[in-house]
Amino acid sequence: MSERPPVRSKENFLVFGSPALEQAEIDEVVACLKSRWIGTGPRTAQFERDFAAYKGVPSAVALHSCTAALHLAMVALNLGPGDEVITTPLTFCATVNAILHAGGTPVLADINPTTLNIDPEKVREKITPRTRAILPVHFAGRPCDMDALLAIAEEHGLAVIEDCAHAIETLYKGRHAGTMGHFGCFSFYVTKNIITGEGGMVIAQKPEDLARIKVLGLHGMSADAWNRFGDEGYKHYAVVEAGFKYNMMDLQAALGLHQLPRVDTYHARREAVWTRYMETFSALPEGKRLGLPAPQEPNTLHARHLFTVLVDKETSGIERDDFLMAMTKQGIGVGVHYLSLPEHPYYQQRLGWKPEQFPEAARIGRQIVSLPISARLEDQDVADVITAVHRVLGAE
Repeated sequence: MSERPPVRSKENFLVFGSPALEQAEIDEVVACLKSRWIGTGPRTAQFERDFAAYKGVPSAVALHSCTAALHLAMVALNLGPGDEVITTPLTFCATVNAILHAGGTPVLADINPTTLNIDPEKVREKITPRTRAILPVHFAGRPCDMDALLAIAEEHGLAVIEDCAHAIETLYKGRHAGTMGHFGCFSFYVTKNIITGEGGMVIAQKPEDLARIKVLGLHGMSADAWNRFGDEGYKHYAVVEAGFKYNMMDLQAALGLHQLPRVDTYHARREAVWTRYMETFSALPEGKRLGLPAPQEPNTLHARHLFTVLVDKETSGIERDDFLMAMTKQGIGVGVHYLSLPEHPYYQQRLGWKPEQFPEAARIGRQIVSLPISARLEDQDVADVITAVHRVLGAE
């Protein structure tokens, strides 16, 4: 008998994280190009105002990435050599790279294996006289245990920097992710829930910190230096710090201006995809089962950014990497979020981290797979993902 063709052909490959883009964004980008003002300007300023209004805060600063937001938050804290920042081992490398670039020392605290978020009790164990901040990551859009983390921070006089790269919509006990800590850092990368291609945003509790970040993000020039080329006459700028080239362009903000009003609509679509996955994969037979995400905690809103499953050979009948390869052969794009940070040679060599020091993150990182959950997915796309999973597991 000949081998069955894949669920989707190479020409129809389902790209992981492909964004939902509509005509309004295309028209706005074209209008931006025609205006000839494609750098930082009025569209970026409007996007900052719109995002601040969405989060219910006075103001926000748009930057070229969440990485830049994390970095500048720590620069605003005046992080220095020997200062420690505690974060999770189950995150993208940018989280710890930003600590290193700011001159600090990243310290890892293992995760809660149910939520996949940083474990507050493990955080408490890692505090030393050198600790300056806690950097929780709302993994996949699930809020961290912020009451516990904020209590630890207050007890020890620490700053809290929320990595909200996955968590634009996330709510914790009625509070928006990013508004509970001293800083909230967001991503609009092309695979995120709201996109500008590349892009980020930062909010802060103290207006003076946000004002400084705004200056630092554009070479250290005095605020709104981009206005110097406007139609009200040339304005001289003053360099007040050695800043960075971290500004967002209007060409990027043109996308965000129309993405943000659909944030709830896109979330509802991902919620529907999530529900379909959970209903279907919960019914997998013995020996062909995947580890599924834990239920949403009471009085929270999960942003549904990533739908992660655990592929354990003992319960699934297949190795994780074999599952990844087989899904790709079926024409379905998948991701790994994330191999734990201590698995990477750079951190082993520079910081001496070993996977066995963080057993929960190491185990999860070796089993985890992200399935497609973009708001762009049509019902047939979701059906194809489900068919491919069943086929790869031998559960048809």
